[in-house]
Amino acid sequence: MKQETIAIHGGYEYDPTTKAVAVPIYQTVSYAFDSAEHAAALFNLEADGYRYTRIANPTTEVLERRVAELERGIAALCVASGQAAVAYAVQNLTELGSNIISTPQLYGTTHTLFAHLLPAQGVTVQFAESDRPEDIEKLINEKTRGVFCESVGNPAGNVCDIEELAKTAHKHGLPLIVDNTVATPILLRPIEYGADIVVHSLTKFLGGHGTTLGGAIVDSGNFSWSEHAARFPMFNVPDRSYHDLIYTEHYGKAAYIGRCRSVYQRATGAVLSPLSAFLLLQGIETVALRVERHTENAKRVAEFLRGDPRVAWVKYAGFSDSPYYALAQKYLGGRACSLMAFGVHGGYPAAVKFHDALKLVTRLVNLGDAKSLACHPASTTHRQMSAEEQHKAGVRPEMIRLSIGIEHIDDILTDLRQALDAIA
Repeated sequence: MKQETIAIHGGYEYDPTTKAVAVPIYQTVSYAFDSAEHAAALFNLEADGYRYTRIANPTTEVLERRVAELERGIAALCVASGQAAVAYAVQNLTELGSNIISTPQLYGTTHTLFAHLLPAQGVTVQFAESDRPEDIEKLINEKTRGVFCESVGNPAGNVCDIEELAKTAHKHGLPLIVDNTVATPILLRPIEYGADIVVHSLTKFLGGHGTTLGGAIVDSGNFSWSEHAARFPMFNVPDRSYHDLIYTEHYGKAAYIGRCRSVYQRATGAVLSPLSAFLLLQGIETVALRVERHTENAKRVAEFLRGDPRVAWVKYAGFSDSPYYALAQKYLGGRACSLMAFGVHGGYPAAVKFHDALKLVTRLVNLGDAKSLACHPASTTHRQMSAEEQHKAGVRPEMIRLSIGIEHIDDILTDLRQALDAIA
């Protein structure tokens, strides 16, 4: 099926008991066992079924199947937030003393996780000088367990060369993890270009309405954990915490996502509620239509900003002179994302003045909403970073990040124009 069809029908036909066409909300914590033998079979993973919603839920399972289909993966795990998805995705393949390599252009909280929290737990993250594969490769050593990037950086707007990054990672026996939140599977499916694991903040474009937190981890099923058993023993040796289960033997190609669910979600509990799963499914049904309008409006906004003398620069991969233009043609089908950044003349004070003058465009730190949104990264999402770290992440003092919504383009432009007037 095409993406637009999967977004509506993927992972669900109708409820076998009631014949409900809409996905039912199974708002339950636990599930009854037929007998002690039945319970034991479920806990031994010898029988299909549900035990406890912290591990799996029928409503959430539909969402997992749908997101996996959209990304062309073998299976998915949906969790309480996009940040939980990033944390689980990395923790699932690292151990004390190991490291991962990351591109420097990251969302602020992901940078905090990588630069401060993971190192405190004995896992270091090495930030490359750029998103170029050769800069990633320089840092790989025998303790490296994966390569991480955002397909389209937030807020930098860079477009990563997924295919070349995957080749670099695979050359050294490593998986490539891609955060595909900004691009969405409507514009880009990283697995088709060699990515092994894809993560999403479902809160953003897939949910699309700014109402519901959620995250997803998608397993491509293509990385051979058994072939690289020395580097990834956690998938290939008996797990003492789970009755000596060997994940590659039990789950086969889905060993990665099976362990992520069995170890991290079960033990640490960043669980997506059934109601949240239902709401996110409603958003996904219209994501293809929304992305079409998002990208159309974004192009108009980028052209308007570039033509205004009060604007110093605009980062938009849809411009032919953008360093990421060719990659946008290859990976995004020529449709640059609706997340963009620009800088106003006058530096930090002028950016704050513009930001505060907006009336229609909402000032907040979310993105991917149906509404147009704006934030000043230097004072919000990336405030905890040093000036040098901000610079490497593509954040400047005068930068405004825009997430262009689906309102009428004339109204969006009118608001941007009056906010620019306010600077003068």
